[in-house]
Amino acid sequence: MMKIFDSLKETKVLRVSDGKTIPFFNDCKLDSRLLVLLWSQLGDFDTLEYAWWLNKNYSEIIVNNVTVKAIGIGDRDSGLKFCDYTNFPQENLFVDPDATIHEKLGLYEGLTWNIPALNQSQNAWVNLMLMCAGIGSKGTLKEVLRGYTGDKKAPQLIDNEEVVDTNLLPPLKGSFFNVAGGEKFQRPFELATLRLRNMTEVLSNWKTYVPNAAYLTQRGATFLFDENGELLYEYRDQGILGFSENMSNPLSFLSVNL
Repeated sequence: MMKIFDSLKETKVLRVSDGKTIPFFNDCKLDSRLLVLLWSQLGDFDTLEYAWWLNKNYSEIIVNNVTVKAIGIGDRDSGLKFCDYTNFPQENLFVDPDATIHEKLGLYEGLTWNIPALNQSQNAWVNLMLMCAGIGSKGTLKEVLRGYTGDKKAPQLIDNEEVVDTNLLPPLKGSFFNVAGGEKFQRPFELATLRLRNMTEVLSNWKTYVPNAAYLTQRGATFLFDENGELLYEYRDQGILGFSENMSNPLSFLSVNL
């Protein structure tokens, strides 16, 4: 079986910054660790949340000389919209409209039940709704609940002076969540509020974020390589809201492998 690094090395994908289709590892620094993220749809809650955590841990990533590159399912327009919303660097985001690399590496497709009367996109929607209910989607319901109940193993997500606007609720200041139980950890409703903000962003721009609904259930993966292309760490998503083996601190694997 071909190594993951070699499979990625021979992959050509469209770079969001300039619309050019180039080798995925083009211009990679050879003196740094390489964090490769194979994301699901760019309008997927997991993808948006992952990008948020990258921003939160940006200083650690820079200090440890880690290069981050990602491939998401979508087209250039969805990539540009995603980068504008998340501040992920356009030059480090690539798009794969048909989830070709996901299939090549054998990533979890999610539920693929087929109802003959429905087309491919409609079947994907049905399967997505079933996965949101926890069917064929390991840990999803538990993770949804954690967003509402809080998590004392997770860091505080919203600074006390930060204001979060979901466009559905009145703007909320971070200190508001202290009322639900304190600070210095993930408070009740804190994560759910960030997810609500992501949801309103995607639903308001659905056709841009998801140009082809056929791949709604496709899951992603995380790969960390050393300077020689040797795999240090991998995690393959098994369900919605399961993009890390430690959802309380999704990038905790970096501190162990750097």
